[in-house]
Amino acid sequence: MKALALSARGAAALASALVLAAANFAALAAGPALRPQQISPHCWFVQGGAGMATAANAAFNSNAGFCVTAAGVVLIDALGTPALGAALDEAVRRTTGKPVKLAIVTHFHADHFYGLQIFQAQGAQIWASGKGRETLGSPFTQERLEQRRRDLAPYVNAQTRLVPADRWIDFGGAREWPFEFGGMKFRLIDVGGAHSPEDLMVWVEGERVLFAGDLYFSGRLPFVGNADTAAWLRAIDVIAPLKPAVVVPGHGPASRDPAPDLALTREYLAYLRQTMGAAVKELTPFDEAYAKADWSRYAALPAFEAANRINAYGVYLRMEQEALK
Repeated sequence: MKALALSARGAAALASALVLAAANFAALAAGPALRPQQISPHCWFVQGGAGMATAANAAFNSNAGFCVTAAGVVLIDALGTPALGAALDEAVRRTTGKPVKLAIVTHFHADHFYGLQIFQAQGAQIWASGKGRETLGSPFTQERLEQRRRDLAPYVNAQTRLVPADRWIDFGGAREWPFEFGGMKFRLIDVGGAHSPEDLMVWVEGERVLFAGDLYFSGRLPFVGNADTAAWLRAIDVIAPLKPAVVVPGHGPASRDPAPDLALTREYLAYLRQTMGAAVKELTPFDEAYAKADWSRYAALPAFEAANRINAYGVYLRMEQEALK
């Protein structure tokens, strides 16, 4: 009887595991539908939802773009899970009839590159700023993967891998790195040290399309974290002289008039620096400084609750470092 009872419990556990596995498979297969939006004769993008990545939104909260050339598709970012990468691959092929041959990473934050393993497996070349080597190999990046495996299962799981670039771009002190692919001309623009150490933007010449990565947010609060906001403010000034017809941000809708969103981003970063900088100068503890600050201008923006306190604390620590210098 005891053996039978143990067997029954084992069978129940196995049945439960099979049900969970089936549910996970169904969740991955269902995934969000990606609907490419055309923004120029040869370029499209897909837009993630507002807010932070969660299991409820299948971690689809960031954007990715692609341009079709005579030699295949150039992809800009690969979204935040392998399942999303697979959905993006299907959307690209459905839209263009061509495979991705080159994938460019704007920066190594989880929501922008976890889909890379799908394109790597199909033979696409992966390019990124050489400054991303250190980020990709850092303990923080590995810890973030473990956190996402816990919080975003089944979309991020034990099979999710951190994929390095096949080609690490060395800007050599220059601001831009031009290249041609399939008859189209592109420029990679180094804005590293702003939102992340390895930030780059992708400029599509001839069509005046700028894929700005997370240097530029539209329709939601920027995620600042431990970014260098002084460098970020300087990097924003790179965009206006390009006179882009369309700017695709890392999050939010594309814009044919980016000035208001750029102004909001600049204003928010400046306010963080002003309030947290004053607190550091006056030796005010962070919790007190945060409670005293007037956040009403930004409180209604998507992702405010999830990101604002983290942003403020990151800037507080950065302002302490600047004060020591």
